[in-house]
Amino acid sequence: MRIAQIFTGALLAQISAATSLHADLKGWPPEVREIQFLSESDQSEQPALFYAPETNTPRPLVIFLHQWAGDYLARGGINIARWCVKKDWIFAQPHFRGPNTRPEAMGSDLVISDIQGTVDYAKAHADVDPTKIYLVGASGGGHLALLAAGRMPGIFQAVSAWVPITDLLAWHQQCKGTRHKKYAANIETASGGNLASGSDSEKEAIRRSPLTWLSQASGTEFDLNAGIHDGHSGAVPISHTFQAYNVLAQPEDRISDADIAIMTEEETVPDALRFAGDDPAYEDKPVLFRTESPGVRITIFEGGHQIIPTAALAWLEKIALSSERTSASLDHQRDKLDISSE
Repeated sequence: MRIAQIFTGALLAQISAATSLHADLKGWPPEVREIQFLSESDQSEQPALFYAPETNTPRPLVIFLHQWAGDYLARGGINIARWCVKKDWIFAQPHFRGPNTRPEAMGSDLVISDIQGTVDYAKAHADVDPTKIYLVGASGGGHLALLAAGRMPGIFQAVSAWVPITDLLAWHQQCKGTRHKKYAANIETASGGNLASGSDSEKEAIRRSPLTWLSQASGTEFDLNAGIHDGHSGAVPISHTFQAYNVLAQPEDRISDADIAIMTEEETVPDALRFAGDDPAYEDKPVLFRTESPGVRITIFEGGHQIIPTAALAWLEKIALSSERTSASLDHQRDKLDISSE
């Protein structure tokens, strides 16, 4: 018991020291502050960035998830935070055990507990609309966004995932022997071994893969995105995004293996599949391919391993407005039928 207390005290001291070193959040909106919240899994205090508007009405919560090698101070969430401040939405960017280089990170049970702790903290310190809790993440953040949606069904109403890793075993093989081999090593370290067939480490990598859990996600709208050149100029083949879509889509809406192979390997969209419209939210990255099924949309754009914050936020705002219209319609129907809300 004494050893556990000493270890816990040392851990908390390290976290406090780390946060004190980063008190100057240069580039972040001044309204964003550092906080610590309790992660129930190991009773540890975990750091995060947080913003809550001063409002008397319930507001949406956006949780931004940092990239594979990042932490809660990763600057990828700055534009998301700025938008939330402008719109009076609640913002959080948790640490979730930092870079995916240790067993404690990379979608572990501790990480899932950290995401739940982030939601709980926001609800305790801001007026969160429980029908508008959203996840946004790219790369490693996209991996966790999809994993959390599957492992925490009913919590998140919308998830915008960009260039996500969805199958850790496949990505391990795709990275081995390439300039991205460090990620293969990360997966082995975090999973506990060399991923030999039938090994505990292989099973752990499968358990931490979004494809294992996505079918259990319920009540969540998904926005899946990838740049056509990722996997060539970037580290994550767009097949990962297609595979997530096919798990979530209705059978008749799924994309064929042949079409996935062409777009993934040849970095091009067949003429018959090209998106004919225009989506200004993607700014200077034209949409090349888009299709959808109830509850899920996939977009392939002219780009690489990246997130386009304007597009993610435009989609979330559309989801929020749709939710408000649905709620208003239900209230109207209730009034017409003279049904008491009690």
